[in-house]
Amino acid sequence: MTTIESKKVTIAKPAAELYAFLQDMNNFEQLLPSSRISEWQSDGKSCSFKVQGAATIGIALDGGDAPSLVKMKATERSPFPFTLDVHLNENEGVTTLHQIFNADLNPFIKMMVEKPLGNLFDHIADKMKEVHG
Repeated sequence: MTTIESKKVTIAKPAAELYAFLQDMNNFEQLLPSSRISEWQSDGKSCSFKVQGAATIGIALDGGDAPSLVKMKATERSPFPFTLDVHLNENEGVTTLHQIFNADLNPFIKMMVEKPLGNLFDHIADKMKEVHG
């Protein structure tokens, strides 16, 4: 199992507000690096997009625990199965957010995607802070 954890960011908003934002997959586009993404599609509960120089990724909401955990999983559009959990820890109206990605990758795929995915999740964390800061 390959696990990639994003950096942690602190956002001066309640966890419930961030959780609600993440429950609408239409909002996910705002968090992605627009210069590296194309073919964006979303129906509110799932989305898909093509990463420049890589594959099409599909992500769907998969439950969680309001307002502290948003669970997402790969759809059939993704090249491999994965889960992405967004952890929201609130303390006095300020929320610390980070993501944990888990996938069962063979060593070759892992070598190719580990760094770009780590960068993507750090970018998403930074954008969450920027959008809600």
